[in-house]
Amino acid sequence: MTADTVSDLFEEHRPFLAGVAYRMLGRIADAEDVVQEVWLRWSSAGREEVREPRAFLVRITTRLAIDRLRHLRSRREAYVGPWLPEPVVTEFGAAVPDSADRVVLADTVSLAVLVVLETLSPLERAVFVLREAFGFPYAEIGATLDRSEAAVRQLAGRAKRHVEERKPRYEVDPAVRRDLTERFLAAASGGDLEKLLALLAPDIRLVSDSGGKAKAPRRIIETSDKVGRFLLAVAHDWSTAADAHLLELNGGPALVFSVDGKVDTVLQVETEGGVIRRVYIIRNPDKLAGVHLGQGPGLRVE
Repeated sequence: MTADTVSDLFEEHRPFLAGVAYRMLGRIADAEDVVQEVWLRWSSAGREEVREPRAFLVRITTRLAIDRLRHLRSRREAYVGPWLPEPVVTEFGAAVPDSADRVVLADTVSLAVLVVLETLSPLERAVFVLREAFGFPYAEIGATLDRSEAAVRQLAGRAKRHVEERKPRYEVDPAVRRDLTERFLAAASGGDLEKLLALLAPDIRLVSDSGGKAKAPRRIIETSDKVGRFLLAVAHDWSTAADAHLLELNGGPALVFSVDGKVDTVLQVETEGGVIRRVYIIRNPDKLAGVHLGQGPGLRVE
């Protein structure tokens, strides 16, 4: 196998590996570090040792992500305020032509699901990602994790039940979410509390992630009245100091606010039954570096 072939094979699989790593870790920088380490191992591996390149690459990616996730757990326990995954521009490309497959991939990369995945053990998370996001056979997952097929089935069942019990039931139709997102922005920036409240579910929750590095609530805000009044207060700053952009992040429409061309805030809503049930706000500058305006995604995931 020539050097060009080695490189081409890896680049062919890079978006897939990035997708696995990101779903495992929830941070672009960590996912990129894992993929880079996989490349180093791939480029130095004896060619006679690698009979199935895809299986080899997925195995190394998954194991490195598990190791890194275990290391990150202690850091996240000391995180200031609520923790949310790092937003990523999603691009599933021609490798995912089927609309049903795109829905699955979008769902497994959504902020809501990634938040729930944080509550799984590293092994459960790996099994869930490989099985539910990418449809890996149990036997192949077992080979990847050095576990028996029976053990993998047990892990998969436990992880899926856990996620289904905790994952909010939201609209998957992007057109519906986009419409509500645009109406939400119009009501908030227009200072119309009545219209804004009409868009919010009574039991809505607003979760902000600043990491203590930007101004944002350090506790979850609940109920439509409290969330609506908070949003109306901050919307004044959006309308006077920031430019609003609508991008697809984590499989759904999101509002990206920029100041002097630099991304300052990412806001995404989750909807059900024609109303907004969750608002996610990310202001930690460390988590906004991968969101580019008018450019391709910093990390391409599938």
